Amino acid sequence: MGVNVTCVDVAEDKINKLKQGIIPIYEPGLEKLVHKNYENGRLKFTTDLVSCLDDVEVVFSAVGTPPDEDGSADLKYVLEVARTIGKHINKYVLVVTKSTVPVGTAQKVKAAIQEELDKRGVNIEFDVASNPEFLKEGDAISDFMKPDRVVVGVESDRAKRLMERLYKPFMMNNYRLIFTDIPSAEMIKYAANSMLATRISFMNDIANLCELVGVDVNMVRKGIGSDTRIGGKFLYPGCGYGGSCFPKDVKALIKTAETKGYEMKVLKAVEEVNELQKSVLFNKLLKYFDGDLRGRTIAIWGLSFKPETDDMRKAPSLVIIDKIVQAGGKVKAYDPVAMEEAKRILGDRIAYANDMYDALPDADALLLITEWKEFRLPSWGIITKVMRQPILIDGRNIYDKKELEEFGLIYSCIGK
Repeated sequence: MGVNVTCVDVAEDKINKLKQGIIPIYEPGLEKLVHKNYENGRLKFTTDLVSCLDDVEVVFSAVGTPPDEDGSADLKYVLEVARTIGKHINKYVLVVTKSTVPVGTAQKVKAAIQEELDKRGVNIEFDVASNPEFLKEGDAISDFMKPDRVVVGVESDRAKRLMERLYKPFMMNNYRLIFTDIPSAEMIKYAANSMLATRISFMNDIANLCELVGVDVNMVRKGIGSDTRIGGKFLYPGCGYGGSCFPKDVKALIKTAETKGYEMKVLKAVEEVNELQKSVLFNKLLKYFDGDLRGRTIAIWGLSFKPETDDMRKAPSLVIIDKIVQAGGKVKAYDPVAMEEAKRILGDRIAYANDMYDALPDADALLLITEWKEFRLPSWGIITKVMRQPILIDGRNIYDKKELEEFGLIYSCIGK
């Protein structure tokens, strides 16, 4: 939109790679966007936050908030950024928390900045704001350029005017900028992710019951999703949710409630259902082989927690692979994007295929874990020819049982 942006990170290697056009994550369209704006001089990369503080109006703090040992969000990086700002600002700046942080974090950021200013004996105005992100991995650029809403928590008119200026170009056709107080903005992010996680776990719970009582969960999903009060999104059963947001945010919200003496019973159940769901494909696999996987080779399609990303944090594939290996089975896996990340995490515990068909020769079963587009319409004739046993367990319900059985495959999915 023509804004000058400087990206700061303490990891020198990451910054140097970004300057060379090497993007540390896979996100469709991101590489092209970074190259274009870097070459045009609107986008810069540095390891020195202090060097650019005098030239900016807004600082977005987007550092990690990993879960602490007790499940609460670890704020040490957020507060470290705040202290650095307090030590070095010489003029007004708006400090915006972009990281997902518990309610009350912005006030801690404000206090940390003010404490450093007091140590310096200077009186410099600044504001804090909360601007949680709602970007979907794999569709982040579109989500940012055409947001369904932008939530901003502020406590001054000056901060509000500045954020309005910044986001107006993204909302020329439909004004979707929601201003709240800061604690509400912080809560909105956790509540939104927790609601989506709840829908997934609810549908997985229903799917498991559907199997037991002889019902097709896809028909149930369509039936309830057509109700405008419910809608059809995030009602697809599968082998559990993963990623960097849902597991961490659900856990953090549960912990926030505990600190106030309140128990989030629904979210605890959401978390429990999700952990159990990650074992569903493994349990189905065991049934086919009478509980004994020793000497069996299992092919896996899809390792990332969802399509269009290489992110494997809390991915169901990790749980499934671990269980197969512990049971004495061998795994040969393929993912269109996440192979390097898988090698970093799993090392030589599994074998890695060069493509989707390379995973199949002499396999006793195939597990579909991530629903990448290239897996949607494979050559079933090749699959039945090269596999030792034509067993396919579909963890995302993307295939048609009748069609596969016509090719001689033994097929199983979730909730049927």
